[in-house]
Amino acid sequence: MARTQLTGVSPKLQGLLEDLERGLEEGLIPAGIFNDPELFELEASRIFSRSWVYLAHASEIPSPGDYVLRYILNNAFIVVRSEDGKIRAFLDMCRHRGMRVCRAEMGNASHFRCPFHGWTYRNDGTLVGVPAEREAFGEGFRKEDWGLLPIPRLEEWDGLIFGNLDPEAPSLEEWLGEIRWYLELVTKRSPAGLEVLGPPQRFVVNTDWKLALETFLSDSYHTLMTHRSMIELGIAPKDAKYAMYGEQIHIPGKGHGTMVVGAPPGAKLPPFWGYPEEMMERARTSYPTREQWEVARETRIFLVTLFPNFSLHNPIRKPDPQYPRPVPMLTFRVWHPLGPGRIEIISWGLVERDAPEWFKEKARLSYLRFFGSSGTFEQDDTEIWSHVAQNAASTLGHKLRFNYQMGRNLKPDPNWPGPGVAYPVNFTDENLRNFYRKYLEMIRV
Repeated sequence: MARTQLTGVSPKLQGLLEDLERGLEEGLIPAGIFNDPELFELEASRIFSRSWVYLAHASEIPSPGDYVLRYILNNAFIVVRSEDGKIRAFLDMCRHRGMRVCRAEMGNASHFRCPFHGWTYRNDGTLVGVPAEREAFGEGFRKEDWGLLPIPRLEEWDGLIFGNLDPEAPSLEEWLGEIRWYLELVTKRSPAGLEVLGPPQRFVVNTDWKLALETFLSDSYHTLMTHRSMIELGIAPKDAKYAMYGEQIHIPGKGHGTMVVGAPPGAKLPPFWGYPEEMMERARTSYPTREQWEVARETRIFLVTLFPNFSLHNPIRKPDPQYPRPVPMLTFRVWHPLGPGRIEIISWGLVERDAPEWFKEKARLSYLRFFGSSGTFEQDDTEIWSHVAQNAASTLGHKLRFNYQMGRNLKPDPNWPGPGVAYPVNFTDENLRNFYRKYLEMIRV
């Protein structure tokens, strides 16, 4: 790996990145990368300004005029289905004097009107109304030159809508690469596709965006202790190593990774996440390949993380103590960076559009109770992440190196049927080492 040489950064930051580069292949990561103000500014310009960032699911804006307000860094975008049915995204900023023209997080509107001077835009971004236009601006004023600013790049893949601030970025399909095979285990489980279970939950956590996504990308090891109370309460499998059993896969050069977890030995868990028989039968013919169906049939917990800050989690859980069977739930989340050591978690619950109504309700309750903003697993995790970020910024703590050496001696699984590099156990940090290779690649340029 080439040595990271950057212009315009302090000697301290240069040393920090060189330390990351030197230690990465040994599995030694400097704590100082988690909660450093100067590094955060570099991440904003080198990573988040050039990466595909998840904005919304198409089911959130099904009808003309439907919109949601979403974010990349400190940019607010109106993601809207305009009257012609096309999905568009515009910077929420009036072209006259910069006021926001959208004052709600979601809704339906044919037009957006600025409350400052009244400039009015159609939901396709066209400026159509300027108060006292002729008197104020004269005959030569051209409204067509002053429409809302569109996001530089906007693309949809299987209902997932992503934006990119870089007009020269590669296509979304190229960015995703082979991780699409694993995303399809969720997006193509039903021919009807997914739908959101209401608007996303949003909550702020004092942590670094990288610390949060690490848990969903590779860290099944933390379930032994962080979620031990869930094991003791009978909410998680009795085997404390339950998250170890399965495969951890990464996509080289992309930074993406997934964890496919099966049932612990001897555990009586239903196949295919515990989805109802009718949904399982639909999936059998809905999946693009036989190999995807066979992997899905043996899966009980499933996670995917896309570089830089999108994750999905699809575990099997009991929605309440009285209900006799475990029920799977699905959440999408964006680890939205607000600043050094501070993120907003934007969290969606989703379900198959053609699922039975009773199942949709059980899946919704399972999501809220375990991975909503007040969910048991969510609170376990956020408490830990906050303290790690605080320690990483401390006077002595930022000088330490964290251990990312788990699984360095593992050999890839040659029999894994899917793409990427797979390891036959989830107690490994290989997905994280792959993530930070991509991280350094983007920080350099």
